[in-house]
Amino acid sequence: KRFPTTGWLKGSVCDLADLIHLVDVPETAFDKAAEDLENSIDEAVSVLGKESVYPLTDKIFNTLQLSEDPAAKNLPKDKRLELKNTQTRRIAGAMIANALIFQERIAPAYPKQNIPLVNDIRRHGDRKQRALTAWQKILDINYWPIFATAKDILRLLPNPKAGRILQKLAEAAERIHENGLLYENDLTGHVFQNLIIDRKYLAAFYTLPTSAALLAKLAVAKMKDVDWSKSDKIGKLKIADFACGTGALLSAVYDQIANLYERNGGNPEKLHKSMMEKVLMGFDVLPFATHLTASVLSGKHPAVIYDRSRIYTMPFGRQKDEEVKIGSPEFLESADQPVLLHTGDPEKQTGAQGEDLLHVDVQNDLDLIIMNPPFTCPTNHSGEKLADIINPAVAAFGTSDLDMDEMGERLKTISKGTCAHGNAGLASVFAALADKKLKPGGVLALVLPLSVASGLSWKGLRTLLAKHYEAVEIVSLATPKSYDIAFSADTSMADCLVIARKKSDSIPSRSDSPTRFISLRQRPDKLAAAGETARELIAKPTKRGLEDGPFGGDDIDCGGEKMGEAITSPVQQSDPKWNLVRIQDFELVQTAYKLTSSKLRLPAQPEQLDLRTTKLGDIAKLGFVHRDINGPATRIRADKPNTPRLPRGPFDVVKCVVTPTETYTALWNHDCEREHYLLCKPDSRMKVRPGMEGKASRIWKTAGRSHLNLPFSLISQPLAVAFTEEPCIGGSAWPNVNFTKKDWDYAFALWGNSTLGLILHWWHGNRQHPGRAQTTIRAAETLPVLDFR
Repeated sequence: KRFPTTGWLKGSVCDLADLIHLVDVPETAFDKAAEDLENSIDEAVSVLGKESVYPLTDKIFNTLQLSEDPAAKNLPKDKRLELKNTQTRRIAGAMIANALIFQERIAPAYPKQNIPLVNDIRRHGDRKQRALTAWQKILDINYWPIFATAKDILRLLPNPKAGRILQKLAEAAERIHENGLLYENDLTGHVFQNLIIDRKYLAAFYTLPTSAALLAKLAVAKMKDVDWSKSDKIGKLKIADFACGTGALLSAVYDQIANLYERNGGNPEKLHKSMMEKVLMGFDVLPFATHLTASVLSGKHPAVIYDRSRIYTMPFGRQKDEEVKIGSPEFLESADQPVLLHTGDPEKQTGAQGEDLLHVDVQNDLDLIIMNPPFTCPTNHSGEKLADIINPAVAAFGTSDLDMDEMGERLKTISKGTCAHGNAGLASVFAALADKKLKPGGVLALVLPLSVASGLSWKGLRTLLAKHYEAVEIVSLATPKSYDIAFSADTSMADCLVIARKKSDSIPSRSDSPTRFISLRQRPDKLAAAGETARELIAKPTKRGLEDGPFGGDDIDCGGEKMGEAITSPVQQSDPKWNLVRIQDFELVQTAYKLTSSKLRLPAQPEQLDLRTTKLGDIAKLGFVHRDINGPATRIRADKPNTPRLPRGPFDVVKCVVTPTETYTALWNHDCEREHYLLCKPDSRMKVRPGMEGKASRIWKTAGRSHLNLPFSLISQPLAVAFTEEPCIGGSAWPNVNFTKKDWDYAFALWGNSTLGLILHWWHGNRQHPGRAQTTIRAAETLPVLDFR
């Protein structure tokens, strides 16, 4: 595939060298190798069979410090054991495969140690013992995060099955070497994503290599006062990822720094020791995540010896001293925290050379923090799969209900007074942690859910960035494809990249520096596209602003190919919103922005007309959140099992054909056929729950005729506002709107479904999912509408 599709890239000899480096390994070969490795792992561990497998699984399970899938607790015992067995064996196989791949990398670098190549492991005889001996030689050098756990797993495997597993995985490692992919660092990381169950509950989505490259290049470009020609200056930098996962982001940052050093005449190999020992810090609650991160970073220059890495496993859940820990967010409370570098034996947590339990001190002096933090929310609105999970944010690793309660309270305690918000979930806690640990002048680079753009629970972070950061950039994907709206893998939920520099007294800053919004027409599908897109953004300032007329933004071009558009927006410190995410054509948002200021300015028309608008909440009152109408009883806390709980909502909602005799009615659900008319009929009756008559009466007094479409699907739903002849209650789809003057609801029904009303509804909504303009009841209070007064 030609890149760019038309035209030619322009740049220096160094830019050409960068491009050659990026396209050196064909990505199709990388994907094929990843698929081959995953199939080889499945075939290898299948030799264990099922006889006496569960005792072995338990031993490996405990060695890896895994936990059962929280959603599997209601499955029959045999199904639950089968799921646990499959997960455990596959991850164990992947860790052995990774050790073999890395062995093939580093063996030639240590001729004095006489470390055998993988081909020697395959020979007939005691393959298991040969592998254990080889790995011990490597451990005598270092590389504890990579080989210690793999060695402990291999010890548990019975002979001769261990030999057959090693043969199969050694063959796969050799194929990777033969295909020229030996140094493709994130290969096993890519495979691990398909093997890990717990990450779905941590929502720790895998950062694609292309996304990591784009974010890292934009972030490193914002680092000021760094002499990239001096290795000693680079060695004093402090860079961290508090949710390192497979190490993709730290690896991408390493590549950018090494590239800059090489551009300035240096040999990147000379940076490796200081990068591993001093510069790069990675933290995760998953032992195999830190295993992978250490593998990725060590593989940059495997022949270079380092004394210790700074990649650590964070305690999570109930500890031996009966306290609960919640991983990296513990650094919010104290800079000094106990950390683990997993060796495979839960009773022997050690550091790089086998020391006792380590403590690491992370002061508020980091130069760069780059993360794709967990997105999970504790509010448990994630659908049926997590319906029985008390707190999905801390549900991994087999935590009990009591532990989850205490861990949830722990999160609230340590994040109090920060920009974090419970409804925004763990991602906002990690954002608060990053802000605390950055030094003035430090750079923040995050992958965040797109709800950060307009969600009320994210207002704290947006305000923080508006007041205390400069050179803020928001990168999002303006593509209609549901599988291509996120920079993370394995999710159909849109996210965005947030890059900013913390204001500093010592570095001149512009307090009025506008925020730059970048909408890409598609996610970069190749490393070359990611690198060139970042280079274009770094080199080309954005001149067009939101407050300009409807002339669109500045094009982002690579050769003759338009990659997207960029536009600036003035900083609003009081109530900042990032409505300019996921936009293909900025002319539309410039028109919408004018409308919010009571001005109508259409494209290609020089006249600007007065059209008075106001906030919906200034002329109307919205109804109740659906959970206040039919919500169940709040759950019984594990530590207070005898405390009675009444239902949150006073009604049971029954979908039916509503008859004229019904007392309590509701417009509750979407029906595209019915919604071809402004006038709709109620679709549900509501039964008052025993003992809830008083609350039912209070809620019914708010019934109205106008109903606003909150989860508005622009693709399939014709109506933004529905109207019922008689007052009724609305649910999560159609909450009712009551105006200060009764007849205004007629005007609202007409305005809401007009072109201008639809534009403002779309402009105000959260575009986290393709084809939707979603909002909440509280956020709808600031929806711009025609001022009926």
